[in-house]
Amino acid sequence: MTRLPVVIVGGLHAEARRAAVEELLVTVPGSVALHHDLSTAVQGTVVRTLRDATGVLGTGEAPLVNDCACCALREDLVPELERLADAGPTLLQAPGSARAGGTPIQAPGSARAGGSPLAIVELWDSVEPKAMAEVIAAHGGPELAVTGVITGVDPALLLPYLGNGDDLMDAGLAAAATDQRTIADTWARQLEYAPVLALVDSPEADDADRALLAQLHPTARQVPIGHGELAGAALGGFDVEAAAAAQHPACALLPADADEAGVSTLVWHRDRPFHPERLYAALEDLTCAAARSRGRFWLADRPDTLLHWDAAGGALCVESAGPWLVSLPDAAWDMVPPVRRAAAALDWHPQHGDCCQHLVFTSPGLDRDGLAEILESCLLTDAEYGAGRESWKGLPRAFDTLLEI
Repeated sequence: MTRLPVVIVGGLHAEARRAAVEELLVTVPGSVALHHDLSTAVQGTVVRTLRDATGVLGTGEAPLVNDCACCALREDLVPELERLADAGPTLLQAPGSARAGGTPIQAPGSARAGGSPLAIVELWDSVEPKAMAEVIAAHGGPELAVTGVITGVDPALLLPYLGNGDDLMDAGLAAAATDQRTIADTWARQLEYAPVLALVDSPEADDADRALLAQLHPTARQVPIGHGELAGAALGGFDVEAAAAAQHPACALLPADADEAGVSTLVWHRDRPFHPERLYAALEDLTCAAARSRGRFWLADRPDTLLHWDAAGGALCVESAGPWLVSLPDAAWDMVPPVRRAAAALDWHPQHGDCCQHLVFTSPGLDRDGLAEILESCLLTDAEYGAGRESWKGLPRAFDTLLEI
């Protein structure tokens, strides 16, 4: 069976995202772009558009699911892609024609028997590529293959978006009535998930912008838009499971220590737990110390729980990511993915296994010494550490509210 290659192109930098999509449409003959516009959700529907390099081929609508535009996208995306995969080599109907009264549209000839040689999923502004890639991989069947994930980036806008703590709801970019995300944390995840970053040529961008981009996502392939190189990146292959593992707090591929063009990344690693009250009191200073910080951390009052630190735009999200590996019974280790066991082995301590602090802070003008001093002051003292785990559990549970316990 010939599978339909699918590339996901997303990002809050709308002009960069659209420029990347246009390049793919022009450089991959017969390719089509499918876009769901969530801004129409206030009218009760999501509008989808199918287009190629010559223009719009057709439009259709998908009703909201549980008053959620993003849920409607999840329900509608895979059937539309499957329809494209099943289409004849030169005939593509308007999206959702069976449901929305569309008519057959003549599309350019395709080099792939069965339909388009490439389906481009252009995500709406605040939709995150991770969720859509996993939906396609889980429900798309054998005829669909995610071959690439690309985020469009204007380097000059990187820091302004990363520092924007406004709620998506206030900015008119929420994907659901219950959407509590901010511009900063949404943009950070869009940027860090994609293995390919499509960059517009921005005259306003400087060396600090480029250094910040490189430090936030050092493993990403940066591809300039307008040079005809994106097609290869779109078809280069994508592993959904590996991408998820790279974002999981237990085994995330975090940036390395760096310092360039006034932009620094501090990697802070310790094998002693935090005192919950002292860390809680320092949260504001720590959160505002860097444009972006993330990682995993260890609280003394809940020594068996791996906690996720995720901060951008002056806002911090703290959540449980399950137990540390050392806290699991031996029989459960076989059910743990190999990548998790490998990550734990790198941090393994003879007394407390993989329990550790592994936090990364990236920002222009980062006060590395001041930040490290605050972090060190939040650790258990020698006397507190020596009292042992049972004593730690009796410490004030300052994070219960944040963790919604």
